[in-house]
Amino acid sequence: MMERPSAATGLVDPLDRERAQLFALLGRLLSTPPDADLLARLRRLEGGDTPLGLAIGGLAAAAARTDAARVEREYFALFIGVGRGELLPYGSYYLTGFLHERPLAELRATLGALGIARAEGVSEPEDHLGFCCEVMAGLLEGRFQGGGPGEFFARHLAPWAGRCFADLEGADAADFYRAVGALGRSAIEIEQAAAALP
Repeated sequence: MMERPSAATGLVDPLDRERAQLFALLGRLLSTPPDADLLARLRRLEGGDTPLGLAIGGLAAAAARTDAARVEREYFALFIGVGRGELLPYGSYYLTGFLHERPLAELRATLGALGIARAEGVSEPEDHLGFCCEVMAGLLEGRFQGGGPGEFFARHLAPWAGRCFADLEGADAADFYRAVGALGRSAIEIEQAAAALP
């Protein structure tokens, strides 16, 4: 969804790399429904006993009980719909109740400072949750210069993303995406807890 020449990343902390992979996966799943290949890879994920591990296990189980055609219909019902989908995963909507409002303008200013632009042909506003997760992944990997992931998270994800993921988790049309919502909510909660540490 975005364009930006890759910066020299140098050495990335292994924990930051794992965080980046998680946000990249969330960005991918929110931007377009998974194809058969991605579903097959998700089925092989192994969870654990932590909240994040349980969410990963839940995503693997959800991938095992669906197929690409079914999840594409689910994605349409949730995010596109006839007229509109069940959810509007945009920062402006969650923070103001309307689309294309001040949160989008503030995000665009941040993206401009980072040199990040929407990819040509993409019609979604930049405050789409999938796009924000992609940016977070890039910041964690060190691909973008001029800002840190903590600041981006605090300004552009923390105020609303957890609620959006919780809404996805409870959406009527969600089956596979209920597990995506749980994984995203867990990721946001971990980031919020880390940000609160002294």
